[in-house]
Amino acid sequence: MNTHYAREARGTSTYMQILVLGAGDIGFQLGKRLSQEKYDTTIIESDPAKVKRASEQLDAIVVEGHAASHKVLEDAGVAEKDIVAAMTNDDEVNLLACMIAKKLGNPTTIARVRNPELTEPGFALSHEEMGVDYVIHPEQETAKAIVRLIQQATATDVIELEDGKIQIVGVRLEMGSPLLRKPLSQLSVEFGDPPMRVVAINRNQRTLIPRGDNELVPGDHVFAVCGTDFVQKFIELTGKRNIEIQDMMILGGGLVGQFVAKKLSNRMNIKIVESNVGKSEQIANLLPNTLVIQGDGTDIDLMAVEGLQDMDAFVAVTGDDETNIISTLVAKHLKVPRTIALVNTLEYLPITPTIGMDAVVSKQLLTVNAVNRFIQHQQIAAYATIPGIEVHIIEYIAKKGKITRKPIKELRFPSDAIVGAIMRDDKMTVPKGDTTIQPGDRVVVFTTPKSLVEVEKLFK
Repeated sequence: MNTHYAREARGTSTYMQILVLGAGDIGFQLGKRLSQEKYDTTIIESDPAKVKRASEQLDAIVVEGHAASHKVLEDAGVAEKDIVAAMTNDDEVNLLACMIAKKLGNPTTIARVRNPELTEPGFALSHEEMGVDYVIHPEQETAKAIVRLIQQATATDVIELEDGKIQIVGVRLEMGSPLLRKPLSQLSVEFGDPPMRVVAINRNQRTLIPRGDNELVPGDHVFAVCGTDFVQKFIELTGKRNIEIQDMMILGGGLVGQFVAKKLSNRMNIKIVESNVGKSEQIANLLPNTLVIQGDGTDIDLMAVEGLQDMDAFVAVTGDDETNIISTLVAKHLKVPRTIALVNTLEYLPITPTIGMDAVVSKQLLTVNAVNRFIQHQQIAAYATIPGIEVHIIEYIAKKGKITRKPIKELRFPSDAIVGAIMRDDKMTVPKGDTTIQPGDRVVVFTTPKSLVEVEKLFK
């Protein structure tokens, strides 16, 4: 077993100790997120090239070895870890590693599992018997995100907190939007003190936490926190019209495409285009209410014959980013009202708005977010991020202390952070400057990474 230490000396962390198994796409991104947030992070990876990459780029201890090896886990100090996150590409390795970890030290365990049969209620072993406290299914997480975007068809992003009672909605502003060229402080006056607040703006690939005197300009990608009943009204305020989706085409019949079709086939007409003959037949048997077309999704003539230009929505979820991007742009060219693409190459995400793409989802980032939500939930109520936007969304449960002593306007709140919403007595309110946070309030804060530590101090 070879151990590679971080490039820089680690400081003393007040956070949990976390062991990540696997440094592939998801494991690496999870390790990157955890090390950025100053967790004591150790990574186990068997591939020497991935070990080299992780040890050079992450502030973590990287161990070369098999993730399900009793000795490797023991030598990596699994007994002293608070959480073990098994993120390798092999379901069986992840589950076996969690079982061994439980035997060696009983840490909280998270397993990435792609095969739904291993986690269905009728499976021979329960999660407890497999030693897993939390199962994360990347394809299901991705499908859920796509379904939310289909249901809010004009939004670029939809994130839910408090079982959907609080929603964060992303919308890209175009010329003619009623929200343009007005100080944000005037919006509440002009629109009757609505239950929403603009909490982040992505402008020219730079993230801003806005203040009352900020004005919105064409091209801004704005994010607002809203009460559930106000989401559609907010979208209307931006100048967008609601898109009614009846006919949808999905390119790619993998697990993501299947999950989306299964979830939505009872309310709309869905076509799946899949290039593999055997998989096409299998999908047709699994999804009797879905029309399955065997063919090459990059064949524009085929897509035209199958009625792409008549679709209300097009979703590209093949395993190839370039195919997803190009086919989505073709759909946009054919005036399909709603397009969504699966894009896993993180370097592509910042440029997708500039080339005209409506909405993109990243399986890697969605999985990392789901794991991070679980980890953060050990200390706070909820946690989320938005792909491509440098903002942390954190829901704190306020305790008596600094945060409850004064109105918000008198607190030394960082300039790159904002209180977006407060849940009190199961009711969401948008706070004002004279609002005082009370013990027990669930407070949703939006902050850039550099202000995160200052925000945490206020809530301690």
